[in-house]
Amino acid sequence: MQTTNTTPSPALDPAKHKWNFLEVWVDPMQSPPYLLLLLGDESGDCQVLDPAEQYKLIKQCSSYEQAQLWLLEDEYEPLEGRLSEAEFS
Repeated sequence: MQTTNTTPSPALDPAKHKWNFLEVWVDPMQSPPYLLLLLGDESGDCQVLDPAEQYKLIKQCSSYEQAQLWLLEDEYEPLEGRLSEAEFS
């Protein structure tokens, strides 16, 4: 059976990336609210991705705290909850 990769950005395909968790962050001051994704890996590195820009890498951080601080400085707020890679295995 032939399959087709329909991922908008194959370089950042979460199924192929060794990710550990995913959080959604929102800028509630915009209408409609603007969303960014925070993707953390097993080594503690984090990436901030923009789903509106085909999951373009916005910020690379060496820790969750660094990514969180960057998002909070830009007035983003985390949505409640976190998806973990283990939930999809």
